[in-house]
This record gives sequence, structure tokens and C-alpha cells, in this order.
Amino acid sequence: MISVRIQKQFAAAPGSAAFTLDLEFTAGAGVTVLFGPSGSGKTLTLECIAGFLRPGAGRIELDGRLLFDGASGVCLPPRERQCGYVFQNYALFPHMSLRANLGFAAERLPRLERHRKVQEMLERFHLEDVAGRFPHELSGGQRQRGSVARALLAAPRMVLLDEPARGLDAPLREELHEVIREVREGFQLPVVLVTHDLEECFALGDHMHVVRDGRIVQSGTPESIVEQPASLDVARLLGVYDLFPAEVRSLDPGARTSRLRMGEHELSAPYLPGKFKGDHVWVYVLPERVKAAPREGQRAGANQIPATLARTIELPRGIRLEFTNGLRAEVPREEFAAMASTREWLIEIPPGELRAL
Repeated sequence: MISVRIQKQFAAAPGSAAFTLDLEFTAGAGVTVLFGPSGSGKTLTLECIAGFLRPGAGRIELDGRLLFDGASGVCLPPRERQCGYVFQNYALFPHMSLRANLGFAAERLPRLERHRKVQEMLERFHLEDVAGRFPHELSGGQRQRGSVARALLAAPRMVLLDEPARGLDAPLREELHEVIREVREGFQLPVVLVTHDLEECFALGDHMHVVRDGRIVQSGTPESIVEQPASLDVARLLGVYDLFPAEVRSLDPGARTSRLRMGEHELSAPYLPGKFKGDHVWVYVLPERVKAAPREGQRAGANQIPATLARTIELPRGIRLEFTNGLRAEVPREEFAAMASTREWLIEIPPGELRAL
């Protein structure tokens, strides 16, 4: 178990604004994801945990062992923290073969034990056939797997992964994800993963912290955060919703329903506790839960909005339709083929899928 509470201030400088890192979280066995945009403080957090950067205040404990305490002045050097760190650029020694890189991580072991451990790790991560190659002779996926293997050979109590899939193509990314899942299941260590890829959060994360401007603004499982973002800022940061302003027209607590006015249209939605008639709110819906059909001269029905198609975007599993009023919808490719020339559509938003922030 890792417990982190850190504060670190960076003063403004020419060409650089002031920045404050101030966050707190705990992580047990499994993958904990720090998700957020570039510059939000995710990598700085890993560097504080690993000991590469000293916080201004706070406390870091790993399995009950104090790594840093601002009040008492305790600050263990990186080599004593038992943290395996996988860098964005892999950081394998370029003048050493892959086998030698792994051996360096296990240098404290007796020679025969070191050789056995290195061989086991090469086999576990399917690197036996390239063990004699130098880093520049390896593929991106092989370098990344080698970097993970080297981090684990030092017998860490936790693993820190800084955007490990960055720059990898889809097959190599999935290969790396399998490696991380194996680490999660086979080593039972806390793994803290930094990413700005929401799909990676779902593929790997047991728990997720959304980081913005040096602070955690929401925590939960990836599924719970996407279903109910905590604020408009978080919703925009996740980037997966249709977002639009609305006015609360009526509330019926008995029926657990409400009516919202969006532009010229009124839509049914779930009851909004804590809201009042006349309140202005932001509402959101996931595009894959919106239904789209050619208008063909029909009048809009219940929870339907007329919309003019602005553009289409090809997706791996279908077509995304983007409309001039800001709404989006997704349709199967084979269905859209017969409607490709349609400009006027009816967009239906199921009442239960409309959520307010």
C-alpha cells in the first residue's frame, strides 16, 4: 500500500507560469491511474514518489515505511525507496545488451541467483530471442517490455509507469497492456500508471484519479467517472460527451422526472435533486447512446431534436455524425451507407441518458 500526500510549488519564471502540485491518494495492489492533460502534474507526482523530486511538504509511505516526511525532514534517496520506475523513453542503457540491462537491476544478488532471475524474466516477457541485442536494435514493444522487466528485477514494492504506451502502435500497445495485466496479476504490487488516454484507463485501471492543474478533481473507477463526471471541467477533460446548456422547466420528485429546455426544444430527463425550476445547468449525453434517423419530413417527437448534418467521421466500428447544433451520434457503417446523402436528421435522446452537471 502506498499513501501519498504532497505539496510542491514552482515559482513563475520567464516563459513559465507558477504551478502548485497539491494532491493526496492511496493505492493498493492493482493499477491506479493518474489521468489528465499534459502539464497537470502527473509525472511530477511519480517523480516525488520515486525520490527524483523533493516535495515542499507532505508525507509518502510505502507498506508502512516512511519515504518522505516534510515535517521531520525524512527524504530517502531513490535507490532506497524500492520503487520500480518505467520512463517514457524506456531509459535502457544504450551501451549494454538487454540481458546486461536486466542484470544491472539484479546486481545485488549472488551471480548464479542473478543469472537465474534474469533468465526467468526474459522468458516471462518473451524476450529470450533478443536478449543479446542492444536497445537500438529492439522494437519499441521489446524496449518497453525490457524496461518493465528491469524494473521488476530490482524486487520493488511498487511500480511507477509514466505513459508506457506513448508512441506505440495499436498491436504493440495491446501487447504492453498484456504485460501490465500480467504484472498486476502475477506480482500483486501497487502499480501507478500515468496516462492521458481514456481508453487506457478502461483497459488497465482498477481505480482512477483525474488530475487537473496539480490537484485531483475526481476519483473512482473509470466506469463510474465516465457515467457521472463531477463537474463541467471534468466532463470537458474526458472529452467523450455531447455537452450543452439547458434550463430546468419543471421537476416532479414523485415521478422522478424533470423537463429541460435546450434551445427551442423541451426534453424529458431524470429528476435533478438539488435543482430548482429556472436553474441553468449543463447537460451531457454519450454520443453512442444517442439515436439518429433520417428526418424525411417528419415532425420531432418526444425527446427528438431536428438537426442538420455538418460532417461525418470514420470510426473503427462505425460512423460518427456531427450536426450543426453541436450534437453527435454514432451509427453502424452498414446502416449509414444507405443514408449517406441525408442532410436532415432527427436526433433522439433517451430520457434516462440525459444527465446534468
